[in-house]
Amino acid sequence: MRRVLAGIVIVAVIAVFLSIKLNAFRDYQIAEIATYTTAVAGLTVLTGLSGQISLGHGAFMAIGAYATALLLLHLGWPYYVVLLLSAAITALAGAVVGVAAARLSGPYLAGATLMLGVALPSIADAYPGTFGGDQGLTVAFTAPGFLGANFPQTRWQAWVATATGLVTLTLLASLSRSRIGRNWRAVRDDEVAAAVAGIDVARARVLAFVVSAACAGLAGSLLAVITALVAPGAFTLTLSITLLTAAVIGGLGTLPGAIWGALVIVLVQPYITNLANSHGLSSTTSANIPIAAYGLILILIMLAFPQGLQGALSRLLGFGLVPLKSEGVWGRHPPLKERDTSERT
Repeated sequence: MRRVLAGIVIVAVIAVFLSIKLNAFRDYQIAEIATYTTAVAGLTVLTGLSGQISLGHGAFMAIGAYATALLLLHLGWPYYVVLLLSAAITALAGAVVGVAAARLSGPYLAGATLMLGVALPSIADAYPGTFGGDQGLTVAFTAPGFLGANFPQTRWQAWVATATGLVTLTLLASLSRSRIGRNWRAVRDDEVAAAVAGIDVARARVLAFVVSAACAGLAGSLLAVITALVAPGAFTLTLSITLLTAAVIGGLGTLPGAIWGALVIVLVQPYITNLANSHGLSSTTSANIPIAAYGLILILIMLAFPQGLQGALSRLLGFGLVPLKSEGVWGRHPPLKERDTSERT
């Protein structure tokens, strides 16, 4: 954890320095990177550690965003309270989905979460009086008065998003090294062996969904205050696929990979869109080109670096990567084959 905390402090210092030195647009991008890092880190825990694939994480972000908008609009509570409540509400939704997901796996689980990602945002259209319909809900979020009247709003958004993202990464890093994290890896590697070793497979699966959904809820809450608007158009299926792509590009199963994946999806999109517009392509075509670019980047990275950008960086610096299967998956117990051999001996 010392190395984790040291890395968190370094990233925090860099983010604050860049937010002060760069313009408002770059502040907005820093906030976006921190927001997507939070969501991708949760998805990394779900898919990389527990082995459950989700194609509907955009729906969990929508729950967190709408919870934030409604709480700020009707109750006017401080944002840090609203942030925690939004994460708790989304975690509850994740528990409901996790109970159903505990009975599914592989393409069946992917299909179920895909349906969730497609259907949930449409609830806003069904209840426009509550959720604002296509126009969405406006979110009011301002910097505190002690920072001064001239303090840039985008800088405050970048600071809040960065702090939330770094705290989330710290908690997930501690959780992944705990007994819960070892149980997740055991379930991912071999469910039958994990059950024989005394692990409650269903409980581990549900808990992974709860943690991942809470991270997505935090990200949705941050996205609501960054964009100042919560509308169903922001939480389409494309968002869910983009999050999964970012997790794979950064390095599935590694929390630093969530940062690299978020950097790619945030920084590539405006560059590709501007390039398409400069060549006279229509707005509809320009909006779809970044998605194709993500796919191309994913293919190239998987061919060159099967373990993602974090794996490539680790090899470049000479650290190497320790396979997740060898990180104490079984806790205090040796693998079953080793125990059988010792007993026969």
